[in-house]
Amino acid sequence: MLGSTRRRFTDEYRAQAVGFVRDEGRPVAEVARNIGVHEMTLRNWLKKAKESGGGDSADRDLTDSERAELERLRAENAELKMQVAFAKKVATWFAKDQR
Repeated sequence: MLGSTRRRFTDEYRAQAVGFVRDEGRPVAEVARNIGVHEMTLRNWLKKAKESGGGDSADRDLTDSERAELERLRAENAELKMQVAFAKKVATWFAKDQR
């Protein structure tokens, strides 16, 4: 019988995967599938990062006004991403219609 090999991930790799979920708002299942890890593995990384406060150290050092601006900019960024996605769908629809 072949022995199983356990994959090892660096802390930076884990932090980046957690960032995809936290900062970019991507679904856990999508990120896990894209990076080739089991969904529960990524959920464990998220839980560990939350418990240790990892990834948010820069946010903890912000003043109230900076934090408010950061939240506003994140919301604006999410809105712009939705607008771009919608524009792509409309462009695709028009391109199909022209044929």
